[in-house]
Amino acid sequence: MSLMDFNGGLPILVSLAVPVYLQFLSLRYRTLQAGEEVVRKDGCGGGGGHGAGQDGDYLAGDTHGLLFRHHGDTALWVLNMGFQITQVPYPRPKPAPQNNGNNNSYKISTLDMGISDEEWERLQNALVWPGPDQLITQLNLSTSPVHSTFSIVELKKSYKVGENISVIITARDHNKNLKPYGGDFFKAKVFNSKLKASVYGEVVDHRNGTYSIVLLLPWEGQAQVFVHLEHSSEVVQILKKYRETSFPRSHYNGYFEGSGPDKKRIREVVECNLKWGAKGSWRKSNCCCEYKDLKTGTVWQCERPKKLSCDKLVHHSMGGQESPLNAFENQLFSKKLTNVVITGDKIKINVLPNTAGKGTTESCRSGLTTTVPAGFYFEDVWNSFVCNTQQFSSSQMGNCLKNKIVYLFGDSTTRQWFEYLERNVPGLKRMDLHTPRTGGPLMAVELKNNIIVHWKPHGVPLRFTKMLITDLHYIANDIDEIAGGPHAVVVFTIFAHLVFHPITFYIHEVAKIRQSVVALLSRAPQTTVIIKSGNTAGRKNIFQSDWYAMQLNTVMQEMFRDIDGVIYLDVWQMTSCHYLHENIHPGPVIIDNEVKMFLSYVCPI
Repeated sequence: MSLMDFNGGLPILVSLAVPVYLQFLSLRYRTLQAGEEVVRKDGCGGGGGHGAGQDGDYLAGDTHGLLFRHHGDTALWVLNMGFQITQVPYPRPKPAPQNNGNNNSYKISTLDMGISDEEWERLQNALVWPGPDQLITQLNLSTSPVHSTFSIVELKKSYKVGENISVIITARDHNKNLKPYGGDFFKAKVFNSKLKASVYGEVVDHRNGTYSIVLLLPWEGQAQVFVHLEHSSEVVQILKKYRETSFPRSHYNGYFEGSGPDKKRIREVVECNLKWGAKGSWRKSNCCCEYKDLKTGTVWQCERPKKLSCDKLVHHSMGGQESPLNAFENQLFSKKLTNVVITGDKIKINVLPNTAGKGTTESCRSGLTTTVPAGFYFEDVWNSFVCNTQQFSSSQMGNCLKNKIVYLFGDSTTRQWFEYLERNVPGLKRMDLHTPRTGGPLMAVELKNNIIVHWKPHGVPLRFTKMLITDLHYIANDIDEIAGGPHAVVVFTIFAHLVFHPITFYIHEVAKIRQSVVALLSRAPQTTVIIKSGNTAGRKNIFQSDWYAMQLNTVMQEMFRDIDGVIYLDVWQMTSCHYLHENIHPGPVIIDNEVKMFLSYVCPI
């Protein structure tokens, strides 16, 4: 975004723009019997860990943000295509979907989200998640990780590589009673610690307190099943409730600077946040400076400074966090009930070799279906079931990226890719753009092979440390500025900083990005466009739950399902089943596998 001042100083914010059997792979969506709807859950997990930001960017846990309150008149100005100042009236869309009722509820239309009614219905169906049909107010009625168990169905003495095993999870409450409904968020995997091998498992909810998992055995040797309860269905009910309210769980700071009457430099820090819905996140009116991005329509608002005008916004940073949970809800989120391993058949499964099958020979390209599982780790190397991935040496990375311009957009997880390439591509050197080393934007070049790599963070809302507001651009706008072509590689991710806000806003953001991607591929169809999915994280709380991120991944996949030429790189499975503790910033071995998967699409064989 960039601040511009036209026509008498009126405030404006404008955006600048190994072998296995594929036939044993389970389907992502399946029906148990005619008329019964199956709900997909997520698989495996790596344990605890933490999700605090690294090197200057943080997603959760910051409690020292400055929060200021000030009321005044609203200033909403935009710059139209003729470079004239106009005050924009609030839109009056048709009545549309409304969230569950509470004092902080609000209405959002499909027009607000930028999608059709039909697409909204399809997304709602994809996002459906069962749970209790009434509010649970007794802790002993919630799912107990101590009394919930799993068992392997008809366990045999040995299996062959490529065969599956079936697992049943039985959820019980603290009174040891079978839960009468579904909605628990379980994760499952098969692993072998000595072999550094693991594979993701998908949990299917039967909506009656039982869950099933079909787990592939893709390597020779031994394997064990691992299941843990990340959130009870009662916690998921709470997560859903607060996601769709206007309660601001995440706050942000706006830094205004300018000259005072005596020409001394004045600095003011105020609270800022997303405006989404008729009255925005704060349920305030006529309080704030509002900055509308013309292309995306996103409105950012900051409380009006006491001394400076709205056009003096210079820096942005994360602020504090605010929990909406009451005392009972906090009990449900307690550590002894969250992300807990459940008991079950911990027997070591013997897997014998099988020479009848073969691995995938499909070249990595767009249009491929992300299977479940999408691959597995063996000796810490990711073996994809989707396409033929390669293990690139440093020199091979340089040859792959020769004469390429790589655009990495999103958050600190794509910055990890930038830093990996910077360390591993021979001769690739970071340019000094006089920007924060972790906040960016960043650029690295290698002159001999004509390689350029860019990384840019996405626009607000963003939980980074203090940085220039002019360096924060919406992904859709940045893509609009790319000419494209066979030399251009575009990668974007957007999830970690959006879990704090309503999913309807996320749909709006994805719709705008999709529009820009379609336009890019229309003018330059040989451009490589890759979506990096969200990954699992260490925190399992009201602020940063993997359940939130998983739902955002579902939206992204659904909204780009029919867009030709776009590659969806599922790193969720890669982080979910690895032995490293889950962290919003995946460990080096995971990043190594992610980037090599990415390069396999850029330079397929």
